Amino acid sequence: MSIQLAPAALERIQGFLSADDSAIGLRFGVQRTGCSGWGYLADLAREQRDGDTVFEQDGVRIFVDADSLALVDGTRIDFLKQGLNEQFVFENPNVAAECGCGESFTTDADRAA
Repeated sequence: MSIQLAPAALERIQGFLSADDSAIGLRFGVQRTGCSGWGYLADLAREQRDGDTVFEQDGVRIFVDADSLALVDGTRIDFLKQGLNEQFVFENPNVAAECGCGESFTTDADRAA
C-alpha cells in the first residue's frame, strides 16, 4: 500500500504545512460526489483519526481513512501549474472511468455493484 507525492506536490504541501502550526500532515481520501461516484478530498490534517493509515514521504505524513484506502491505494499526487491555473492531479491505478468534467471517477468495484 502506498500514496506517493511527486516532487512538485511534496514541495507545495511542505509549504502549506510550514505556514500552519496546527497541521500535522495531509489528509487524503474520497467522498461520494459528481456524476461518476467518487471525488478526491485533500486537506491539511490536524489530527490522526481512528482507522487512519499513515504514509510518510520526506517528512510529510499522509493520513488516509479506512473507507478511502482501497480506492486511493497506489495513487501518485502531483501539482501542476499551467498559465494562471494551479491544481493537484491524481494518478490513481484504481480508476476505471472518469466523468467528462474530470471531477469524479468510478472503479471496477463500482461497476460490479
